[in-house]
Amino acid sequence: MEALLSFFANIDWSEIWLATGDTMTMLFGSLFFTVVLGLPLGVLLFLTSPRQLFEQKGLYALLSLIVNILRSLPFIILLIVMIPFTVLITGTSLGVAGAIPPLVVGATPFFARLVETALREVDRGIIEATQSMGATTRQIITNALLPEARPGIFAAITVTAITLVSYTAMAGVVGAGGLGDLAIRFGYQRFQTDVMVVTVVMLLILVQILQTVGDKLVVHFSRK
Repeated sequence: MEALLSFFANIDWSEIWLATGDTMTMLFGSLFFTVVLGLPLGVLLFLTSPRQLFEQKGLYALLSLIVNILRSLPFIILLIVMIPFTVLITGTSLGVAGAIPPLVVGATPFFARLVETALREVDRGIIEATQSMGATTRQIITNALLPEARPGIFAAITVTAITLVSYTAMAGVVGAGGLGDLAIRFGYQRFQTDVMVVTVVMLLILVQILQTVGDKLVVHFSRK
């Protein structure tokens, strides 16, 4: 018992909980904006893709190019490149506020592609049946496409949320706060292994919770 206590001698639990709160704020704040921006972008990618309702090869190629560029850019580089833009809209590049814009920009293209994939799995007969009943484009999207794709969209949100957890940890490199920042400042720079272990365990627990909740939502909205 004494050996265990001595191993965790450097742990300041108040700081651990504060960092966990910062990570949760970054995660859910960026996830909200990612879904708000990525869902319509994913729908637009689907609708303008070949052999779909509003096939527009030029627009689809342009959107795909932008999405692919942002997806392929390493997040640590995106953090640095976006510092001027982040400062412009938030007034700082540090802390939770400074981390959310690059988190959103990094995750939105990823989520949009997942939404596009989920929409492609919708039975085309459902769309055609809705069209034959004289439904408008908005009705087709809201009453046919999105409801049928809900399991896939919730799965996409889950995957994106877990990706954002790793992004928030990476954002600690530029002083974004949270568990990643704690792990870098104390676990890595000060060689405090106990702090590193605790932060990693906290991140693993968070990922497990997100995956469990996401799986339950997917099952709930899937057809029995």
